[in-house]
Amino acid sequence: MLRPFFSLIAFTGLLSLSACMTPPSGLNLSLDRPTAEDKYHVAMHPLAEPIAINKIHAWEIQLRTPSGEAVSGAKIDVGGGMPQHGHGFPTQPRVTKELGNGRYLLEGMKFSMPGWWEIRLTVHAASGTDEVTLNTIIAPGAAPAMASAQR
Repeated sequence: MLRPFFSLIAFTGLLSLSACMTPPSGLNLSLDRPTAEDKYHVAMHPLAEPIAINKIHAWEIQLRTPSGEAVSGAKIDVGGGMPQHGHGFPTQPRVTKELGNGRYLLEGMKFSMPGWWEIRLTVHAASGTDEVTLNTIIAPGAAPAMASAQR
Protein backbone atom coordinates (compact mmCIF):
# COMPACT_ATOMS: atom_id res chain seq x y z
CA MET A 1 0.00 0.00 0.00
CA LEU A 2 2.84 2.39 0.78
CA ARG A 3 4.99 1.24 -2.14
CA PRO A 4 3.22 3.44 -4.76
CA PHE A 5 3.49 6.41 -2.40
CA PHE A 6 7.25 5.94 -1.88
CA SER A 7 7.76 5.34 -5.61
CA LEU A 8 6.02 8.63 -6.36
CA ILE A 9 8.18 10.46 -3.81
CA ALA A 10 11.36 8.90 -5.23
CA PHE A 11 10.36 9.79 -8.80
CA THR A 12 9.52 13.37 -7.79
CA GLY A 13 12.85 13.68 -5.99
CA LEU A 14 14.79 12.42 -9.01
CA LEU A 15 12.90 14.75 -11.31
CA SER A 16 13.64 17.79 -9.16
CA LEU A 17 17.29 16.74 -8.76
CA SER A 18 17.76 16.44 -12.52
CA ALA A 19 16.15 19.86 -13.01
CA CYS A 20 18.69 21.53 -10.71
CA MET A 21 21.52 19.90 -12.66
CA THR A 22 20.62 21.77 -15.84
CA PRO A 23 22.68 24.97 -16.11
CA PRO A 24 20.73 28.19 -16.65
CA SER A 25 20.00 29.03 -20.27
CA GLY A 26 22.23 31.68 -21.78
CA LEU A 27 25.11 30.90 -19.41
CA ASN A 28 28.28 32.68 -20.56
CA LEU A 29 30.88 29.92 -20.97
CA SER A 30 33.68 32.14 -22.23
CA LEU A 31 36.94 31.69 -20.34
CA ASP A 32 38.25 34.88 -21.96
CA ARG A 33 36.61 38.14 -20.88
CA PRO A 34 36.89 41.44 -19.01
CA THR A 35 36.54 41.78 -15.28
CA ALA A 36 33.38 43.32 -13.80
CA GLU A 37 34.68 46.92 -13.82
CA ASP A 38 36.78 46.49 -17.01
CA LYS A 39 40.06 47.08 -15.15
CA TYR A 40 41.56 43.87 -16.54
CA HIS A 41 41.02 41.22 -19.18
CA VAL A 42 41.29 37.60 -18.04
CA ALA A 43 41.79 34.49 -20.16
CA MET A 44 42.36 31.07 -18.68
CA HIS A 45 42.70 27.48 -19.81
CA PRO A 46 43.51 24.10 -18.26
CA LEU A 47 47.06 22.86 -18.81
CA ALA A 48 45.87 19.31 -19.49
CA GLU A 49 42.82 18.17 -21.40
CA PRO A 50 40.51 16.46 -21.08
CA ILE A 51 39.94 17.31 -17.44
CA ALA A 52 39.35 14.20 -15.39
CA ILE A 53 36.82 14.26 -12.57
CA ASN A 54 38.42 13.99 -9.09
CA LYS A 55 41.95 14.70 -10.35
CA ILE A 56 43.93 17.72 -9.24
CA HIS A 57 45.12 19.78 -12.18
CA ALA A 58 46.52 23.21 -13.07
CA TRP A 59 45.34 26.12 -15.20
CA GLU A 60 47.08 29.11 -16.70
CA ILE A 61 45.60 32.57 -16.21
CA GLN A 62 46.55 35.37 -18.57
CA LEU A 63 45.99 38.86 -17.21
CA ARG A 64 46.05 41.95 -19.42
CA THR A 65 44.94 45.57 -19.30
CA PRO A 66 41.93 46.53 -21.44
CA SER A 67 44.39 47.82 -24.07
CA GLY A 68 46.24 44.47 -24.13
CA GLU A 69 49.38 45.03 -22.04
CA ALA A 70 50.48 42.19 -19.76
CA VAL A 71 49.79 42.78 -16.05
CA SER A 72 52.65 41.76 -13.79
CA GLY A 73 52.87 41.67 -10.01
CA ALA A 74 49.19 40.84 -9.50
CA LYS A 75 47.75 38.94 -6.58
CA ILE A 76 44.84 36.74 -7.67
CA ASP A 77 42.43 35.18 -5.17
CA VAL A 78 40.49 32.13 -6.32
CA GLY A 79 37.07 30.91 -5.26
CA GLY A 80 34.10 29.21 -6.79
CA GLY A 81 32.14 26.01 -6.77
CA MET A 82 28.84 24.61 -7.94
CA PRO A 83 26.08 27.21 -7.52
CA GLN A 84 23.29 24.67 -8.02
CA HIS A 85 24.69 22.40 -5.32
CA GLY A 86 25.68 25.13 -2.87
CA HIS A 87 29.26 23.95 -2.38
CA GLY A 88 32.71 25.22 -3.25
CA PHE A 89 35.71 23.44 -4.67
CA PRO A 90 36.77 20.27 -2.84
CA THR A 91 40.31 21.74 -2.79
CA GLN A 92 41.72 25.21 -2.16
CA PRO A 93 43.01 26.26 -5.58
CA ARG A 94 45.47 29.12 -5.58
CA VAL A 95 47.81 31.04 -7.84
CA THR A 96 51.26 29.75 -6.97
CA LYS A 97 53.55 31.43 -9.48
CA GLU A 98 53.86 34.32 -11.86
CA LEU A 99 55.07 32.87 -15.18
CA GLY A 100 55.89 36.18 -16.88
CA ASN A 101 54.22 38.18 -19.64
CA GLY A 102 50.99 38.48 -17.62
CA ARG A 103 50.65 34.71 -17.11
CA TYR A 104 49.99 33.06 -13.74
CA LEU A 105 49.89 29.42 -12.66
CA LEU A 106 46.72 28.29 -10.87
CA GLU A 107 47.23 25.00 -9.04
CA GLY A 108 45.01 22.76 -6.96
CA MET A 109 41.94 22.81 -9.20
CA LYS A 110 39.66 19.80 -8.82
CA PHE A 111 36.15 19.17 -10.06
CA SER A 112 34.51 16.48 -7.93
CA MET A 113 31.59 15.86 -10.27
CA PRO A 114 30.26 16.79 -13.68
CA GLY A 115 28.08 19.86 -14.03
CA TRP A 116 28.17 23.65 -13.92
CA TRP A 117 31.10 25.16 -12.03
CA GLU A 118 31.97 28.78 -11.36
CA ILE A 119 35.57 29.99 -11.09
CA ARG A 120 35.71 33.35 -9.29
CA LEU A 121 38.89 35.41 -9.53
CA THR A 122 39.63 38.57 -7.58
CA VAL A 123 42.53 40.49 -9.10
CA HIS A 124 44.60 42.90 -7.01
CA ALA A 125 47.05 44.86 -9.21
CA ALA A 126 48.20 48.36 -10.15
CA SER A 127 44.83 49.43 -11.62
CA GLY A 128 43.00 48.37 -8.46
CA THR A 129 40.91 45.40 -7.38
CA ASP A 130 38.38 43.83 -9.74
CA GLU A 131 36.56 40.52 -10.08
CA VAL A 132 35.39 38.11 -12.73
CA THR A 133 33.29 34.96 -12.53
CA LEU A 134 33.90 32.39 -15.25
CA ASN A 135 31.57 29.49 -15.91
CA THR A 136 32.41 26.05 -17.19
CA ILE A 137 30.47 22.86 -17.70
CA ILE A 138 32.37 19.71 -16.80
CA ALA A 139 31.08 16.58 -18.50
CA PRO A 140 32.07 13.11 -17.31
CA GLY A 141 35.62 12.58 -18.60
CA ALA A 142 35.48 15.68 -20.81
CA ALA A 143 37.18 19.05 -21.00
CA PRO A 144 35.27 22.21 -20.02
CA ALA A 145 32.75 23.56 -22.46
CA MET A 146 34.12 26.65 -24.10
CA ALA A 147 32.27 29.19 -26.19
CA SER A 148 33.31 32.18 -28.15
CA ALA A 149 33.81 35.34 -26.13
CA GLN A 150 30.57 36.91 -24.96
CA ARG A 151 30.00 39.99 -22.84
